[in-house]
Amino acid sequence: MLIRSVVAALSGALALSALVVPSAHADAGEGDTQVTEVAVNDGKPVVVGATGAKTFTLRITARDDSGISDAYGWLYHGPFDNPDGFAGPGSEAPLTCTPVSATVTDSVCTASITVTPVSSLTNTHAGTWHVWTSVDAKDGDFVQKDSAAAFLMKRAARLTADASPEPVAKGEVITIKGALSRADWHNGSYPGYKGQPVKLQFRKAGTTTYSTVKTVTSGTGGTLKTTATAVADGYWRWSFTGTSTTGAVNATGDYVHVTAG
Repeated sequence: MLIRSVVAALSGALALSALVVPSAHADAGEGDTQVTEVAVNDGKPVVVGATGAKTFTLRITARDDSGISDAYGWLYHGPFDNPDGFAGPGSEAPLTCTPVSATVTDSVCTASITVTPVSSLTNTHAGTWHVWTSVDAKDGDFVQKDSAAAFLMKRAARLTADASPEPVAKGEVITIKGALSRADWHNGSYPGYKGQPVKLQFRKAGTTTYSTVKTVTSGTGGTLKTTATAVADGYWRWSFTGTSTTGAVNATGDYVHVTAG
């Protein structure tokens, strides 16, 4: 299959040059082979930091009455006929397929995929990615899907929190500062992330749940600053829910002891 020659050319790395996949290679199939489930990173967004490789799993479940012979899969960013990013298990290697049981015609096919910021990811690759797959059955049937599933690849975020003064008298004002930053896949750093809604949260000592006090917009350099009234001993933190291109993150809670005054 010509499309596999395209995959082989990637040599398992994320290719950033524009590679045009022939439009003739669209969804296709023959017989009763089906792709019943596709999951990337167990259904969670793939969150990648500013440095270091990130490895995650591609899992494809397929079905045919004769059993599954092999399966291929790779990930791409952008339109299928002109994608700008790729990731895959490499060198035309098929996924590892394991029958669910001796009496069931389903097989689960998996592969580990690794991406690396700076050398193989740029900031424009954050967002929605797609899964291309082709599955062959033992009786010669097959199925091919250009976009069998979609998932999110996100830039990792960092968040700090600092509450003061410590200790503080009950009823007095506490100042809570912090900073929101996110991974830059261009240069391997964590610059500040401006203009984002970030929640100030409080957890009373002896409890396990944080409650939102207010929402603050991050300023220049991702800075955060607000005030609150000291009521009880507890932990103050900032919480960012993330975006379609940036992962969620919670700061480590900063404990403040509140005195009777």
